[in-house]
Amino acid sequence: MLFLFLFLFAFSQEKVFHLMGTYAIIDLPSKKAYQAYKFMKGLEEKLSDYIEGSEVSKINQKAGVEPVEVSVDTLEVIKKSLWLSELTKGAFDITVGAITIRARRLREISEDHARNLVNYKKVRVEGSSVFAIDLGGIGKGFATQKSYEFIKTDKGFIAIAGDLKVWGHKRLLAVYNPINGKILAQGYNKKDLCLSTSGNYRREHIVGKGGKLLQVTVAYEDCILADGLSTALFAMDDKKRWDFIEKHPQFGYLLLFSDGFVYVNKTFLEFFESLEFFGNGVK
Repeated sequence: MLFLFLFLFAFSQEKVFHLMGTYAIIDLPSKKAYQAYKFMKGLEEKLSDYIEGSEVSKINQKAGVEPVEVSVDTLEVIKKSLWLSELTKGAFDITVGAITIRARRLREISEDHARNLVNYKKVRVEGSSVFAIDLGGIGKGFATQKSYEFIKTDKGFIAIAGDLKVWGHKRLLAVYNPINGKILAQGYNKKDLCLSTSGNYRREHIVGKGGKLLQVTVAYEDCILADGLSTALFAMDDKKRWDFIEKHPQFGYLLLFSDGFVYVNKTFLEFFESLEFFGNGVK
């Protein structure tokens, strides 16, 4: 995923690193920035299904054959993914790897066959994992959040493509509008927050029923949940999405539709001192 956020930096120590197939922007004191990068690079080497020797690749290679011993980090992200699957009633599902990896990338099986293999309830945390897993819908948020917890600074900023965390200071943040290539909304954060944006307009990597929904941005204190929820909301059909939003007002939602209509809830607005929107159709 390319950058879905435009950033206006509050202090000038940001550094750019290549990470997880995209770019990470880290705004921390110099030594801390490199420490954060190395920490996230270590997570990538465990969680990326593009790295042959990663723990996730080993899980996928041994799926249905034998269990694979993994690190605490990999176990944590899998457990949180399964929790999100329950919360979203399967809209978020890491076993989508059957489609994204085995069918589309490796062409080992047909996509029709792969769809029959997507079922998070078949994943076993203790024992053999039955299906291929793909952590692309939560991995960047996980790396961002865990790096923040690891680095322990009073203030900072970490962003990987469409996922970011800002803490300890106010910063002008802007959400990208893929319809016109300009800014959809911008404002200063009122408190520490994570933002995660998902959409298929750059690359069709989210399997689901987005319909007229073009882009989802979720605001929350935890980047792991923000990332997983933005993926899940985009994958849901319209009815399930609106039902979920109504039942879970504790998360901030900013939805952009292909006709330019924008939905934003009260919780999203409460993360900002004020939020300025550009264009019509905001509700």
